[in-house]
This record gives sequence, structure tokens and C-alpha cells, in this order.
Amino acid sequence: MLLQTERQEIVHFGRKLLAAQLTTGSGGNLSIIDRQLGLVAIKPSGVDYLEMQAGDVVVVDLAGKIVEGRLKPSSELSLHLELLQARPDIQAVVHTHQVYATTFACLGQEIPAVHYLVGYAGDKVPLAKYATYGTPELARNIAQAIGQYNACLMANHGIVTVGKSLEAAFNVAEEIELVARLYYQGLCIGKPQILSQDEMAVVVKKFATYGQPQAAE
Repeated sequence: MLLQTERQEIVHFGRKLLAAQLTTGSGGNLSIIDRQLGLVAIKPSGVDYLEMQAGDVVVVDLAGKIVEGRLKPSSELSLHLELLQARPDIQAVVHTHQVYATTFACLGQEIPAVHYLVGYAGDKVPLAKYATYGTPELARNIAQAIGQYNACLMANHGIVTVGKSLEAAFNVAEEIELVARLYYQGLCIGKPQILSQDEMAVVVKKFATYGQPQAAE
């Protein structure tokens, strides 16, 4: 099986999306690239995460042609391929309709630095213009809006996160959902205090070395 490890990861983190209440049913999608092979493992379209098996995950090339798999790839295939080609620093993409982040996407609002954990994305979470789901226009809008951020809201749709691994992209989605909830709740009570760009520059720099160093190979 091509990209067996990557396909198993997609099954694992797809179920984690459900457990973390970042998606429902078969909503959203995940992908991982093997840059040496030029192949991408991506969730199949419309398959429930709890029923999905590694063999259901589709493998495509960078032109979107199916290389291995009996099912259709995600309807957002073009979005994943656009980001993976535009950002050689990333290995994985996660797209969800998580409730609090998507609330701000539906309001047409970015998520500012209301909490330092927004640093998982950058100094804020930017917003991409709306386009119909699954279209090249949407893929271009996201790739343009996300820049070097690790997350981007999709107007009237959801959120996309990226990372050097699928675990990293999942972690961004999870932390940004917390920040979005804090921002929402703060707005319900009063006017949240926003951290300065200077402070967020410090935070983002610290996040670059957060966690345990990788073992030497």
C-alpha cells in the first residue's frame, strides 16, 4: 500500500477531530504529502471518520490524478494541492467546520490576538474571501490569504490549518478553536483586550522552539 503510514495517520487524526468536536460526521478533510514521491494521501469524500479505514484513504499525485484508491478524494482536493504546492515548508493540511472559529468566518471577521495561543497560527488568524466549496477559486483565495500563517478562516465556510506534520496541523486547529471561543465569550461580556503586534512577535518566536527538540537521526 502506497503511503501506508500517512493513510493510517489520516484515519487516526480524523477520529481525533471528532473526539475534539472539531467536526461532525464526514465533514472536513485532511491530507499529508510525501515530497520525495510527489504523492498526497487525502481523506475520501463523504466517508464517516468512524468508518474510514486506511485503505479508504486516497493517494493522488500533485496534478490531482488518483494513483491508488477506489474512492473519490475529498471535494476540497484542489485546496489541499494548492496549499501543499504554495507552502514547501508544510507537510499536512487540515480543514474543518469547527463551531467557534467558523462563527467568525461567517461574520467575515479575522480572529485577533485576544490570547497568546493565537501564536499557533501567527499574530492573528486571517480571513479568506468566500468562494464555492471545492472550486479552484476557493483554493486560490485560501493560498493567497494564508501567506505564512498556519491557519486561515474561510468566509462563510470554516477554517484550514497547516503544519510540518498532521499532528501539528491538528494542534493548530484545536488551539485556534479555544482562542475563537475565548474571543466569542469575551465579546459577549465586553470588549476583549488585544495583544500588541510587538508582543505577538515575541510569542511567535518563542513558539518556534516550543516543545521537546527532535532526536538526532
